[in-house]
Amino acid sequence: MYDFLIVGAGLFGSIFAHEANKAGKRVLVIDKRSHIAGNIYTENMDGIQVHKYGAHIFHTNNKKVWDYVNQFAEFNRYTNSPVAVYKDELYNLPFNMNTFSRMWGVKTPEEAKNKIDEQVKEAGIKEPQNLEEQAISMVGKDIYEKLIEGYTGKQWGRPCRELPSFIIKRLPVRFTYDNNYFNDRYQGIPTGGYTQIIERMLEGVEVKLNTDFFEQKEELMKQAEKVVFTGMIDEYFDYCYGELEYRSLRFETEKLDVDNYQGNAVVNYTEYDVPYTRIIEHKHFEFLCQGEKSGSVQGTVITREYPSDWQKGDEPYYPMNDNRNNKLYAKYKKLAEQEANVIFGGRLGMYKYYDMHNVVEEALNTVDKCLN
Repeated sequence: MYDFLIVGAGLFGSIFAHEANKAGKRVLVIDKRSHIAGNIYTENMDGIQVHKYGAHIFHTNNKKVWDYVNQFAEFNRYTNSPVAVYKDELYNLPFNMNTFSRMWGVKTPEEAKNKIDEQVKEAGIKEPQNLEEQAISMVGKDIYEKLIEGYTGKQWGRPCRELPSFIIKRLPVRFTYDNNYFNDRYQGIPTGGYTQIIERMLEGVEVKLNTDFFEQKEELMKQAEKVVFTGMIDEYFDYCYGELEYRSLRFETEKLDVDNYQGNAVVNYTEYDVPYTRIIEHKHFEFLCQGEKSGSVQGTVITREYPSDWQKGDEPYYPMNDNRNNKLYAKYKKLAEQEANVIFGGRLGMYKYYDMHNVVEEALNTVDKCLN
């Protein structure tokens, strides 16, 4: 019946479905959740677009990717500028001159660099072997202990000295007074939320929700010439080499009878003893606490984000890309390459930490290979 069965109505699967449908292919999209859009799903709660699965800020340097997503929605000028709370202290993120000034009382880049160099020299780190050593070699011991160690330990469920160094390399370090988290040229959030983007991508495409691929695997695969699979690659192969590791998340969302709870969209809590990693206040994503929009929506919605160990049945949010898991994934990837009629994509299908722009780029590249 179908040219493509697409397992997962998230960003990767929806882009593939949209392009395949445009090319005249017969497409069926299924998802085990009760809604489309995967982890970028947003829901309107009393006039506030709530990011149900954590904050999602679109950013990219790739104009092709930026132009592609902008055909489905208008993006606002939101700039990601989180702040971090450590005990009774407040710091700007990413690490920049505002952070260094608050931490040490310095005013110039030279003073900040000298302070970091002094702490790196004291630590005696020549070649960083893990995240702890990498972080100290980047920003010194003070910032590591207050802003990285506890937060990262909570996020990944392991001490920083047991985590690979590449995780921290994603964090920008600037010697300017610039609180913009990302270095990318293009950045924003779709006015009206992300769900509308996926709705427009899937116009004219048959979609079945509340449908678990593994409960009907043989039957579903018989209905299509090819399968695009965006779930967990190890689950597809029935964990034949063992389970890959993931990190999961738990969200607590509540409506509060105040107009502005924390003054920022994202506030990180870096102490290990605080069980959540951050609080998201969704109004700030669309500037509903500013200017003429202030007071236009009564109350506010916040979400506390709790990292957790992943077990079968939980939502897998983050692949654990350490050496052991990457070696295990390599074995599954070899199996995947032998599946002539199955395409594996997305964060779970490719077992890789992808931001949204990476997913868009990978999906478009996959479309080019498969349809052109």
